[in-house]
Amino acid sequence: MTAAPAAAATVVPAEGDAAPDFELSNQFGEPVRLSSFRGQNVVLVFYPFAFSGICTGELCELRDNLALFDTANATVLAVSVDSKFSLRAYAEQEGYGFDLLADFWPHGRVAATYGVFDAESGMARRGTFIIDAEGVIRYTVVNPRGQARNLAEYRAALASLERA
Repeated sequence: MTAAPAAAATVVPAEGDAAPDFELSNQFGEPVRLSSFRGQNVVLVFYPFAFSGICTGELCELRDNLALFDTANATVLAVSVDSKFSLRAYAEQEGYGFDLLADFWPHGRVAATYGVFDAESGMARRGTFIIDAEGVIRYTVVNPRGQARNLAEYRAALASLERA
């Protein structure tokens, strides 16, 4: 069996760009297409790996604050390069009530499209994209390795969508 070619690194889409569409399987193997969320905001969260310390802390913080996203008419989609099987076990263990999407094969293709795939380590970097109801990126942040994201930044970005 031949390995798939490494995903080409791309530039992180900028605020004001149309969000690149994609379809990935969630933790239950169900297809989830970004464009199917038009009419509502989306918080697209790339994270390195299921079951890792910082990632678990970040996703638990999202889980514990889902009302913030509901109030802003926002759906959380969390993406890693793990398989749907790992993501299902992870979601069940942590009680996540949002979709965990498997960017497993071709390995990291969607993360690469969003400019957050680290081909050297084979994982997604910590990138967050808040996408408005029209499919336009309104907030982008890519955190350095080992640095968790700040929930207050999500809150401010979502509040700015409400004022727009």
